[in-house]
Amino acid sequence: MSERNHAAVSTGANQPSRMKPFWMVTGTAAVLVAGGIGVQMWRAQSSSAAEEPGKVSVNKAQPAAGALANPQKESAAKVTRNGRAIKIPLDDVAKECLSRVGNDVLESMINRAVIQLACEEAGVAITDAEVDQEIIRIAKQFNIPTETWIQMLQSERNITPEQYKRDVIWPMLALKKLTGEKVEVSDEDMHKAFVRQFGPRVKCRMIMVDNVRRANEVWQKATANKEDFNRLAKEASIEPNSKAMEGLVPPIARYAGNPELEEAAFKLKVGEISGIISVGSNRYVILKCEGFTEQKVQDPNEVRDILYKDLVDEKVQVSVAKMFDDLKKSSRVDNYWNNTTTGDVKQVSGTQTPGAARAAQPAGGTKAPTGSPAAGVKSPLTSPKSATSPVKRQ
Repeated sequence: MSERNHAAVSTGANQPSRMKPFWMVTGTAAVLVAGGIGVQMWRAQSSSAAEEPGKVSVNKAQPAAGALANPQKESAAKVTRNGRAIKIPLDDVAKECLSRVGNDVLESMINRAVIQLACEEAGVAITDAEVDQEIIRIAKQFNIPTETWIQMLQSERNITPEQYKRDVIWPMLALKKLTGEKVEVSDEDMHKAFVRQFGPRVKCRMIMVDNVRRANEVWQKATANKEDFNRLAKEASIEPNSKAMEGLVPPIARYAGNPELEEAAFKLKVGEISGIISVGSNRYVILKCEGFTEQKVQDPNEVRDILYKDLVDEKVQVSVAKMFDDLKKSSRVDNYWNNTTTGDVKQVSGTQTPGAARAAQPAGGTKAPTGSPAAGVKSPLTSPKSATSPVKRQ
């Protein structure tokens, strides 16, 4: 029987992984499972994760358990047909994995290492008991038994309990301890939160376009024949979700994130069409008012405790996001995989000197993983749960 090694075909260094990393909200916010922000998780790999959830492993990557049990360790698999065979080397499998998901995994491990060093400097430690207790607390938020919650993560998100503890719970708890979780909630904060969550909202249809000339053309058509607004939205709007529903968007609340849009919406009467509203870089919106929702809660004191807890959660998330961003900036990262260097710390004779100019970084250098605290809009650390405006600032 003849045998030969299978030559792996490279798919390029930037091929996307099958499952993008995502963050599950842990300490203070609900789990976000939808949206372009979809919730992301850091996928740092660690052989010692079960013993030390936050520890970043520096050991060399090991083959899968099945491969170690195989006496032919140099092969990951062998395909035989009609007396001929092809061996698939472990090295080829490793190279293929690195080319597809190497950047994501490395970036995740870098981020965890940054947090780990900050914890060591500040004398902050996260115990296994704290991690377990946080998982129990999150499951209770959704009235789900802890074991069921873990099983859902495995079946629906392909996250093992070890990954969840190491890559989701530990980083969030560590950042929250580093931040201190001390926030202040003012009377104005409470008033805005009440109006945002329980006040009346404007029921609208929306058309979004990407240039002023096109916006004027659509506006003229819409105002000339108001009954034609739905058709125009389906034909002209560039926002895919509302476009498919003839411009229908969630009711617009006050203090939800876009003052210009909210002000224009609340000035409208039923059946009226707004002017052209600029909502960001090359984004223009036209609204048609279809009515208002009723305010079902009149007394803020009835929901004061809920509002206060939500505001504390949001403020903690913002503080944690800023903490993570500051840690990244104040840590030097030499990424040998991508040949990039980032951070505000200069290496001098084996010591680190804070405050030095940022090291030169080629285009496409180290970036925050999608959905991580530093990534912005849809991170559970930075996105208020109450933001309901259909159009956000760009």
